[in-house]
Amino acid sequence: MHASTPTAPATNELQDLFGDRFIAGGSELDRVSRDESRYEPQGPALAAVFPESTQEVSAALRWANRYGVKVSVRGTGTGLSGGALAYAGGLVVSLERMNKIVRIDPVNRLAEVQAGVINAELNRAAAELGLFFAPDPASAEISSIGGNIATNAGGLRCISHGVTRDSVAALEVVLADGSILHTGARTLKNVVGLDLTSLFVGSEGTLGVITAATVRLKAIAPGTPRTFRASFTSIEDAGRAVTAIVNGAQTPEVLELLDARSVQIIEAYKPSGLPSDGCALLIGQFTGLQAEQAANDTAELCRGYGAAQVVIAQGDSLLEARRLANPALNAQGLRVSCDVAVPVGELAEVFHGIERIAEAHGRTISVVAHAGDGNLHPTVEAEDTPEGYAAAEVVIGDITRLALKLGGTISGEHGIGLVKQAELPWQLDEATLHTQQMIKYALDRKNILTPGRGI
Repeated sequence: MHASTPTAPATNELQDLFGDRFIAGGSELDRVSRDESRYEPQGPALAAVFPESTQEVSAALRWANRYGVKVSVRGTGTGLSGGALAYAGGLVVSLERMNKIVRIDPVNRLAEVQAGVINAELNRAAAELGLFFAPDPASAEISSIGGNIATNAGGLRCISHGVTRDSVAALEVVLADGSILHTGARTLKNVVGLDLTSLFVGSEGTLGVITAATVRLKAIAPGTPRTFRASFTSIEDAGRAVTAIVNGAQTPEVLELLDARSVQIIEAYKPSGLPSDGCALLIGQFTGLQAEQAANDTAELCRGYGAAQVVIAQGDSLLEARRLANPALNAQGLRVSCDVAVPVGELAEVFHGIERIAEAHGRTISVVAHAGDGNLHPTVEAEDTPEGYAAAEVVIGDITRLALKLGGTISGEHGIGLVKQAELPWQLDEATLHTQQMIKYALDRKNILTPGRGI
């Protein structure tokens, strides 16, 4: 069913529901019509609403469903895939005011939160009880829990704690017709009915709007973390070192990689003394009472794989530069990036392949990677023109096909959104795509929730 433009009385109905939390123009509407992707909104939105409860989200979706209005859903707009961009004549549902930590249960290590709670704020609250929320995207200080769940975000700690799905116990979700459902349970074991929690995690707002969640917490490891930084003269050697570390006896909490160009960009953005004479920088962290020994053993392993310089420090100081990668790249105007993942054993080959692609196209490519889980974020430098961006997109396509050839995926953590919609058939067969569309139709007959994106 095609969306229609509601009449003035219909729009007034929505305004009556939300009062001053309804906006129909101006800079605030423009702000919530965008995300952090390189794409523009698909046209001026009709309006935006800022619900403060699940019941208000339900009312907004009932209204949109009644009039066939397309809905885009956003938390804080940190997504990189274009999933939260506004639709022409559409309704923006912003969950940023649903930001309450309802309860932290330290005995069962659970937290009940609204979707708009900021990841780092939950961690600060949990830390007071000796606990932490494991999902750790680089944007943790500004990204919301609801957004993390909707995209099944990964981040720096995936190697040791998995992705967001592994930390979600239960969800509250509003369907397209305004129905409110609850999935999961507070228990560790639960095999009642279909696993709807996993269905909605990573669904990118296409099946329903996640308004609240019960998430699992973990105990903060005792002792002082140890972080190591190893500089390699060959990025392929760094990839081989990662494979050896991942298959070793001690699992690091974090294992990240920056190539030489990324190091240059980060140093230009905020100098911190990163070594600039190598081809790759591997940064890892160990926690727990054996952290010092594990870091020393790993440093020796890195030397065995050709690391020219290895430094070990207490705490998180060596990790701070890694978290600057995204803002540093954005400050340089480098936004033609992708999010692919390969099996860890293929890291050396994918790095070698990216170098070949860069040479073939005559383009500079910088790579930042969650090396421990094989998730790479290559960024292609391009002229700030339509032609420059189009040429960079061709390079991104070649990198994505390379990842698939090596047994990987077109997206490790950022999601499909609008940016990767055309790439879906590269990875998923016709039957799989059809099954996803059948599920979408069953839950959203009028196709109003994030249509044309995600699935």
